[in-house]
Amino acid sequence: MDTGILNDTDTTTLLGKPCNVILFNDEKHSMAEVSRQIIKAIHCGMERALNIMLEAHTTGRAIVFTGNRERCELVESILSEIQLNTKIEPA
Repeated sequence: MDTGILNDTDTTTLLGKPCNVILFNDEKHSMAEVSRQIIKAIHCGMERALNIMLEAHTTGRAIVFTGNRERCELVESILSEIQLNTKIEPA
């Protein structure tokens, strides 16, 4: 059964108010590097990673993940391993 829940949303542990991990456009890394890091951070497929990367590239920012603050901090730390510009904000 399709629940419509994306891989980049943690709905099982939403404690308190959920947060978003925001990825900002990056001109220092290749699109492939950014996509690979998104996959590493949220364990999604290449298509989803490319969509997130392209949204950040074309609009200046994209939501990579939504969940509790602790999970968001983990996702952000993985994205930051290659110095991607990110931010955690309330969902």
